Amino acid sequence: MTKLLDPSHSERTVALAAQQNPARVPSAREGSALDGASTTADAPWTPEHSARLYQVAGWGKPYFSVNEEGKVLVRPDPDRDIAIDLHALTVKLEERGFKVPMLFRFADIVRDRIRRLNKAFQGAIKAYGYKGNYQGVFPVKVNQQNHLIQDIVRFGEPFDYGLEAGSKPELLIALAAMEHRSGGLIVCNGYKDRGYIETALLAQRLDRRVIIVIERLEEVDLAIRAARAIGVRPMFGVRAKLTSKGTGRWGKSSGEHAKFGLSYAEIIDLVDRLKQADMLDRLMMLHFHIGSQISSIVPIKGALQEASSIFVELAKLGCDMRYLDVGGGLAIDYDGSKTDRHTSKNYRTSEYAADVVFAVQTACDKAGIDHPTLVSESGRSIASHHAVLVFDVVGNNRLNHGPPQQPGPEAPRVLRDLWYTLRNTRPNNVQESYHDARQCIDDSKSLFKLGYLSLRDQAAAERLFWHCCRRIQEEMAGMKRIPEELLNLERMLATIYYCNFSIFQSAPDSWAIDQVFPIMPIHRLTEKPTEYCTLADLTCDSDGMVDSFIDDEEEREVLPAHTLRDGETYYLGMFLNGAYQEILGDLHNLFGDTNAAHIHLSDDGYEIVHIVKGDSVGDVLRYVQYDPKTMVERIRRQAERAAEEGQLTNEQLRMLISHYEESLRGYTYLTD
Repeated sequence: MTKLLDPSHSERTVALAAQQNPARVPSAREGSALDGASTTADAPWTPEHSARLYQVAGWGKPYFSVNEEGKVLVRPDPDRDIAIDLHALTVKLEERGFKVPMLFRFADIVRDRIRRLNKAFQGAIKAYGYKGNYQGVFPVKVNQQNHLIQDIVRFGEPFDYGLEAGSKPELLIALAAMEHRSGGLIVCNGYKDRGYIETALLAQRLDRRVIIVIERLEEVDLAIRAARAIGVRPMFGVRAKLTSKGTGRWGKSSGEHAKFGLSYAEIIDLVDRLKQADMLDRLMMLHFHIGSQISSIVPIKGALQEASSIFVELAKLGCDMRYLDVGGGLAIDYDGSKTDRHTSKNYRTSEYAADVVFAVQTACDKAGIDHPTLVSESGRSIASHHAVLVFDVVGNNRLNHGPPQQPGPEAPRVLRDLWYTLRNTRPNNVQESYHDARQCIDDSKSLFKLGYLSLRDQAAAERLFWHCCRRIQEEMAGMKRIPEELLNLERMLATIYYCNFSIFQSAPDSWAIDQVFPIMPIHRLTEKPTEYCTLADLTCDSDGMVDSFIDDEEEREVLPAHTLRDGETYYLGMFLNGAYQEILGDLHNLFGDTNAAHIHLSDDGYEIVHIVKGDSVGDVLRYVQYDPKTMVERIRRQAERAAEEGQLTNEQLRMLISHYEESLRGYTYLTD
């Protein structure tokens, strides 16, 4: 175990998150965000400006902030005065040979998320005088990594926090992980065969409360036969296919055409079959799920009312109803806007818990039945904050290379007209200047295609056009209203930053469903960012781009960043990606798992308790059925033939084989 002293423990953290009314950064429609974040044009840039620009308090409080040295700090336990300098931690691990991209997992954030969720429900239960308990479960599908599941089981023990399995492999994980937890709750969802059901039934004999949730009517008879065959009295639940629908991308998780769940008619059929089998009293749980990342509290309220009514009716029919599982859906605020946008949420965890308790209590009291144990499957809310991906920028591509050059008197007219536009752009004529520059570049393209303009002249026209656009953008700074056709200039002029990571491996939701994660520099935050950029990953795929970033009003297409410096590594962090991303990641272009460091707080700082090395090239080749030893031998034979034919010297042969073998052992990402 490697123990490090906290590099920033003695530093005074700027109290950015505690500011009551931080100055709002104007959107692109109101002017440049870089200028808007500063108090006056001549005021020095401060870490406070950077924190507002990147919305740190909105999405990161209470775990992430910016210190007075312009570094991102991680405070895994908000109740302890220990902050970790993310940049210093990254540099230290790189110096020890563990290269970026690096995924940092802060276990104590998981502990705090579990604690906060349970505190919210316990507070609501006490406030309303609810007679039941709360017992959450973590959906293993959200992040199946062994170290995380072990941490969740350990941190959840004081709250009797359990696990939810959505498949047979996940059930096996849950049973093994809860080895030392007597009476732990395991909820079994998903498609089930006889082996899955029998394993769940037998696990009850291991002092586990394992509830088999019937999600398809075909599972009922199979479960009844299995229970009779092995002589175990089952614990059944039923997933209801609610008519109430969620919002956002996962709104189809409920409703008539939902993938899982039983309709009202099918629930009655289930009750009748269980009664006939003398197992009606074994139906103990009602479960529903209206979707992940429910950004508005309104559909949650409606679903709770409907589910509570179903629960009461099942109790009246003679079922021994003890649990009501409200599923997942508890959202996190990816963009910090506190709205009902799909990247945010318009409610707090305490409000969510209060609505759950109130709805269930009201229905049960009205019917005169006991209050059930409340269960939730809030995976995204528990896991998202704990993981941070850090990667470096390995290069860039700017549109207007080099300073503008004045064309001579004999130069083509389009060049002279572009130069005139560049020299005469003012705030009062930005729209006219854009029209003139646009006309000139279109004319130059036509002339070049017809052979009236040389390649060198066309290159000069392009260079002047982009300088005109940048000048127009500069003159628009501070304007209260920007003409609509000029709003796209920010995106047009964006520099491409080439980054050492794979979107498909580390942030697949960014590519697949346009999920927006907070991304920002983790250092140099005392400097005003002067570049607008989009991010390109290492894959040979045009979809390997990040061009949607959080903003206070709406998503923006560019990220404010700093100019790259020769000989200095520029690090960016992607935050809130601890849910789903690792397990959904794929091997596009054979970029494998990244290095991962597990960080736990200690008495006087923090400890790096695990470093999981990322995939080597040999590892990913084995995934696709290649044998590295055979590959080396094939290259050796080719090299020997080339040497015999005089195409390679002996030194070149040795170098080729050495590079080939070293590459097989090396990281799949860039390491120079």
